[in-house]
Amino acid sequence: MQQSRSTIRSQIQLPFSEAVRISFQSLKIRFWRSIITTLGILFGIAFLVAVLAGGTIRSAVLADEVEVIEAFAEDASKGISPQQWWLIIMSLIVCVVGIANAMLMSVTERFREIGTMKCLGALDRFVVVLFLLESGFQGLAGAAVGAIVGTLFAVGTNLKQFGWKVFYTFPWIQGGSPEAPFGVIPVILGGCVVGMILAVIGAAGPAFRAAKMPPVEAMRVEV
Repeated sequence: MQQSRSTIRSQIQLPFSEAVRISFQSLKIRFWRSIITTLGILFGIAFLVAVLAGGTIRSAVLADEVEVIEAFAEDASKGISPQQWWLIIMSLIVCVVGIANAMLMSVTERFREIGTMKCLGALDRFVVVLFLLESGFQGLAGAAVGAIVGTLFAVGTNLKQFGWKVFYTFPWIQGGSPEAPFGVIPVILGGCVVGMILAVIGAAGPAFRAAKMPPVEAMRVEV
């Protein structure tokens, strides 16, 4: 009996490539809603990267400066202030809440679709993977664009303050002080990873709710 169940499960599982295709198709169908959700991630990661990359660039310029202005040096030694960390954390929490809200609305709209998939044999795991993939794609896209926007903003503000010295001492890989040990590229990559992880975390609850829904109950729901 156990062997027959495992055989049936292996027969009705869809390949991962098919889950990716269905997720992309779903994002295309709900394009504008996906854009709004992605914008939330974009702004949150842009703020995070702007603060971190800005501090890294400023530290690198000041570390290379011969005649260091005492006030600037003191400012660089402080790194990121607690107020900035607080704003970063709050913005990322708002991102997660926005993603969870968007995914809950998406689940509600797709009750019949989920019920149909489960009636056709889709496993709970497949439904979860679909929603997590959708959210992960949105998170990666929003975080990548947000990281670029945040970096451009950080470069622009430091250019205004320090001029062309920013490009001579630009910290690509390593930062210029112990308080800012990472360069701009690691900060960008870290921002992309954080954005994707936050998006998946925000979608996890709605995804499991969709997966546990009985097919008959899902088909009965009127939206």
